[in-house]
Amino acid sequence: MLPLSLLRTAVGHPMLVELKNGDTYNGHLVSCDSWMNINMRKVTHTSRDGDRFWHVPEIYIRGNTIKYLHIPDEVIDMVQEEQPQGQGKEGGGMRGRGRGRGGLGDRGGRGGVEG
Repeated sequence: MLPLSLLRTAVGHPMLVELKNGDTYNGHLVSCDSWMNINMRKVTHTSRDGDRFWHVPEIYIRGNTIKYLHIPDEVIDMVQEEQPQGQGKEGGGMRGRGRGRGGLGDRGGRGGVEG
């Protein structure tokens, strides 16, 4: 299971985010991108010492500041159910690793023009 597929499945569900500085955010995930930047709504921000709380309607968290994500078990179960479909390495549509040599059929490959 990939972290981004887990996050995309968690959209609309509640989650807890802990930052590297110790602050925590509880709220509902609205969106995420490939850098793990996330948007959340109905957020409760708790200071690192746990003494202060703020209620924020919406927040953006940069992915490289995230230390920990707590996602409900029901979301994890949803990802595990989705994963077997279409997963696998056989027949993945990949034809090769790069441009390589030749492979152009009757149009020639490397070298001069024939004929």
